[in-house]
Amino acid sequence: MKFINYLESITGVGIYPLASLLIFFLFFSIVGVYLIIGRKEYFEYLRNLPVNNND
Repeated sequence: MKFINYLESITGVGIYPLASLLIFFLFFSIVGVYLIIGRKEYFEYLRNLPVNNND
């Protein structure tokens, strides 16, 4: 029996792709908003972190 036959036998299996898409979209939307609104000084600190040996 093929894998697709197992999926077809599950009731409500169509909601899983939609839920995955929503989780994906929400996650990257939140990250995008965080990057746009975030403090520029903090991002500058993180950007220079690998080259600073003073810590």
